[in-house]
Amino acid sequence: MLSVLIVDDEAPARDRLRRMVDELPQYSVAGTARSGEDALDSIEALQPDILLLDISMPGMNGMKLAQLMQRSGLRAAVIFCTAYHNQALEAFEAEAIDYLVKPVRAERLLQALEKARRYLGEREDAVPDEYLRSTVGGKVMLVPVNRVICLVAEDKYTTVVHENGTTVIEESLLELENRFAQEFFRIHRNALISRRHLRGIDRTNDGRLLAVLIGTDYRPEISRRNIAAVRKLLTQL
Repeated sequence: MLSVLIVDDEAPARDRLRRMVDELPQYSVAGTARSGEDALDSIEALQPDILLLDISMPGMNGMKLAQLMQRSGLRAAVIFCTAYHNQALEAFEAEAIDYLVKPVRAERLLQALEKARRYLGEREDAVPDEYLRSTVGGKVMLVPVNRVICLVAEDKYTTVVHENGTTVIEESLLELENRFAQEFFRIHRNALISRRHLRGIDRTNDGRLLAVLIGTDYRPEISRRNIAAVRKLLTQL
């Protein structure tokens, strides 16, 4: 689990970000700070992995803090959260991981935190042998299970939709379901989805129900016998 320090001079903004981070099981709020000066003390005391950092603050603003961290070689990944659109270039020059415009949306926050996780080289809660092995054209690809979005059964193989594209493997859905019961959830006889990537349900004009998944435009169909379980899972996310 990665720790997050929230830095903003406005209490409502700090509280809102805290609530949003608290809803994400792979991240925890280490603390909050109301200024750049307070943040420096908190960084030293708490050693957070990620900073959610406002730019416009009295005293040492967020940009100056990020530049100081850059010069000092501090490890924490910086994600700016600001009300202004025109500071992105300066933010990325300060080696920010991402730039969020207020009011920050939950899906956009998760995307930024995931970018920070990859930057820090974290693997969330996966252990080293939790990957899927794909061999295509003589080339072997190892896909970490926590990057897999969904699994779809085809004729003689299983298609793996992951955060960086798609590939195929020979393992059946039943084998994968039994092996990774905590990661994947069956929504159809021919589809498993990642619990952490599920974001909603969509209905087509002809009445079919589709799973909305973060990280891909592909929407696998949900069978009617599984729809109640999917809706229950959504209430738990």
